[in-house]
Amino acid sequence: MKTILKIILGIALLGIFGYTIYFLYNKSKEEPVVYKTTSAEAMLITKQTVATGSVVPRKEIDLVPQVSGIIEELYVQAGEKIKKGDLIAKIRIIPNMINMNNAESRLNQAEINLRNANINYERQKQLLEQGVVSQSEFETVELAYKTANAEVKSAENNLALIKEGQVKNSKTETNTIVRSTVDGMVLNVPVEVGNSVIESNTFNPGTTIATVADMNDMVFVGKIDETEVGKIKEGMSLILTVGAIDNVKFNAILQHIAPKGVEENGAIQFEIKADVQLMEGQFIRAGYSANASVVLDQTAGEVLAIQESLLNFEGDSTYVEVEVAQQLFEKKYLVTGISDGINIEVKSGITKEDKIKIPIGD
Repeated sequence: MKTILKIILGIALLGIFGYTIYFLYNKSKEEPVVYKTTSAEAMLITKQTVATGSVVPRKEIDLVPQVSGIIEELYVQAGEKIKKGDLIAKIRIIPNMINMNNAESRLNQAEINLRNANINYERQKQLLEQGVVSQSEFETVELAYKTANAEVKSAENNLALIKEGQVKNSKTETNTIVRSTVDGMVLNVPVEVGNSVIESNTFNPGTTIATVADMNDMVFVGKIDETEVGKIKEGMSLILTVGAIDNVKFNAILQHIAPKGVEENGAIQFEIKADVQLMEGQFIRAGYSANASVVLDQTAGEVLAIQESLLNFEGDSTYVEVEVAQQLFEKKYLVTGISDGINIEVKSGITKEDKIKIPIGD
């Protein structure tokens, strides 16, 4: 009985050992690699670069008051289209107490002088009629009277200017009214009724009451890398893609390339400006981010091309592997042309019928 058990156990161990050898042998065998192939295609190759930036009005005008004071009324809001001369706001002047006190004192003094000059004038006039004084003496008194009268009017106007910002009985419009100086659209009204504002002067640009711009005259302002700036020139066509507007492209003409670059994140960037060609009915809001595609080079028509990922390099030479028999490949050296970063022109070396090996992982 023990002998039979030993025989059975020995057979089982031999079976397990044999299965293990078979399993390891099959696992160690490598399956043959089968390479996929592709062919060259006829296509148009365009080499281009992309500049990032935004679309803004060519001119944005800040409207500021000519007097300091408080906003009493606002007549516009952002988004409205206005004409040159339209009302923007009305300013209520808060007079300086020291200046107003001086102006009132000046007026009081002028009125006192006028009363004295008037009394003297009337007296000299009677004496002239009686023949007591000469004409020349009377003219001196008359001049003093007229001068005192003019001084009163000047003092009154000065006080009115300080209080109201306008000369008394003036036919000209008060400078407390702010009007638009251009046609366009109101982009922003950064103040509210009741806000204090400062006039524009030599030392201060003043408080902006509204910003106005012509939204039909837009420009693209962007930056381009130093490695590409030498390949572009003024007058080139650009295609704008605005992120906020789907499936619409805008044409633009390059108008300006900055003569000096600015370092940003370790790279030198040059500012460019392009005139946006808006079609009738098209509208772009100020400040939209946009990408401008600049065509640097382009083939004359469709040419034979392959994907750049198929290329291999050997020194200064470029080649692909072409199938000459079933899964048997040989090198074919190429002369290449324009590349768009994905596809590259093939000038010679292969034909459209050649089957090109696709590297593993592509």
